[in-house]
Amino acid sequence: MNAEAKVVRTLVGRVVSDKMDKTVTVLVERQVKHPLYGKIVRKSNKYHAHDESNECHVGDTVEICESRPLSRTKTWTVSKLVQKAI
Repeated sequence: MNAEAKVVRTLVGRVVSDKMDKTVTVLVERQVKHPLYGKIVRKSNKYHAHDESNECHVGDTVEICESRPLSRTKTWTVSKLVQKAI
C-alpha cells in the first residue's frame, strides 16, 4: 500500500451567520480575471461549516477544510480561527 497523505482542500473566509447550532456560514471571496475584458472581478461563495464548540461568531475570519458530508448542505469543518472580530 502507498502511504500518501490525502490532500485536504482549505479555504479562508469570513463568518456571516452563526444562528444555527454547531454550524456557521462562511463567505469566501476570491478575485478572478474576466476572460474577455480582463477586469479583476470579485466572486464569492457561501459554505456551511461545522463548528463543534460554537466558538465562531459573525465577523470572525476562519479557515475551513473539506470533510465528509455531515448533512445535506454541510461538507466543511472549521479547522482554526484566524482572527476574532473586533
